[in-house]
Amino acid sequence: MNIASQLIGVGKRLADAPAITDRGTTVDYGTFAERASRIGGGFRTAGLAPGDRVVLCMENCRAFFEVLYGCWVAGLCAVPTNAKLHPREVQHIVENSQARICVTTAGLAQSLLPVMPEGVRLIVADDADYEKLAAAEAIAVADRRPEDPAWIFYTSGTTGRPKGALLSHRALLFMSHCYYADIDFVEPTDTKLHAAPLSHASGLYALPHVAKGSHHIIMGHFDPGEIFAAIETLPNVTLFGAPTMVSRLVRAAETSRPDTRNLKTLYYGGGPMYVADTRRALELFGPKLYQLFGQGESPMTITGLSKLMHARTDHPRYDELLASTGYPRTGVEVRVVDQDDRDVPFGEVGEVITRSDCMMLEYWRNPEATADTLRGGWLHTGDLGALDESGFLTLRDRSKDMIISGGSNIYPREIEEVLLRNPAVVEASVVGRPHADWGEEVVAFVVAKPGEAVSQSELDALCLEHIARFKRPKHYRFVESLPKNNYGKVLKTELRQRLTEEEKAR
Repeated sequence: MNIASQLIGVGKRLADAPAITDRGTTVDYGTFAERASRIGGGFRTAGLAPGDRVVLCMENCRAFFEVLYGCWVAGLCAVPTNAKLHPREVQHIVENSQARICVTTAGLAQSLLPVMPEGVRLIVADDADYEKLAAAEAIAVADRRPEDPAWIFYTSGTTGRPKGALLSHRALLFMSHCYYADIDFVEPTDTKLHAAPLSHASGLYALPHVAKGSHHIIMGHFDPGEIFAAIETLPNVTLFGAPTMVSRLVRAAETSRPDTRNLKTLYYGGGPMYVADTRRALELFGPKLYQLFGQGESPMTITGLSKLMHARTDHPRYDELLASTGYPRTGVEVRVVDQDDRDVPFGEVGEVITRSDCMMLEYWRNPEATADTLRGGWLHTGDLGALDESGFLTLRDRSKDMIISGGSNIYPREIEEVLLRNPAVVEASVVGRPHADWGEEVVAFVVAKPGEAVSQSELDALCLEHIARFKRPKHYRFVESLPKNNYGKVLKTELRQRLTEEEKAR
């Protein structure tokens, strides 16, 4: 089983069908399949063997898909990485994954070149080296077992270091089939619009669309006006939006009143969505929304709220349904358990755990975290939620204090460790505060050493040196001490309460 076989099959039976349009240039599926086969051959010529890793740190472009499927043709494991990460964060991923090649784009190359580990080759899309790779002799799709690794999804952990969730060919194929079962029947006449990073939700659900021969439209950035213009001219459009993106689309639509009849599906997830915003989106776009809950360890595939349920305005608990994350996906088991992994009663809060074929194999080179997360054969998500008697899951909190801002996961511990690099900072605690546009924004509480002062500009510069810009605190609170319990643990609930009280006092 090799997921690349699906592209090769489409390349034969729909050779002339449009595959990818990027900056006004379109390639058909025959060309797409051939270039992926040649890039796979180029990787083999470069000395890579099945199972080796290739990092993709790329802005949205056609080459992302060529490299992704080229990796799989050669039997390699792709490591797609958020292009917004700080170069030092990318360096860690390259080192941890033990990749020998990193493929990037021109806009990122100069910042990545100085941090590439010794022996790692950096290839820039569309330059001479890349075209040489794509001009290699095409190879047949490597034979892979269902459990062989296909994708490593790096997701930040509470230790401040990203963990690599190792996903198999089986998991990605199950994810794709689950898309057909729960979200949409896909045809070659469909259009997949990519306005969000291909390394995450938009790119993951490209897979079921590639397998059916849909047309992929690459957008360099998220722009509501450009998205609505595309929807007006393209057939059967599907796109992903983090809640903040959906909110921006709603605000733009209220002013411009675009024609969205060609919108087929807007799937959203990655953070909390306000019920009022969901209702307004349904009013403007119609019953075309699908909400999903998943994580890198079980990509896109834990629970979902269908288009039909979004349209059930006559349901007696309609607002509760919209506030939930829906019910378990087809073939997926979901439980809510206590600290001893025993099921809690309906309506009570516990940790959400899941089991399916869409689960990571392990955390790459992290057996301790693997054993803890996959206890008893179940994936322990770290999210707290409650199931009702109808099987709907509502998330209540995040046990790891994760902040979700603009659809991106931000872990406080990672930021706290950076702030503590300043010799004048003795303590730091980071929490999320609700934000109308971004879902949450990052706020840091900082305690300086007695007699010493720390400025916001100093801390900003420190963060920008070590972590991605979007993780940087938007506000700082300089305090004399942090609230703690009897065991010395910082009480982040009290810090959040302080922010809430500040907001009320305005």
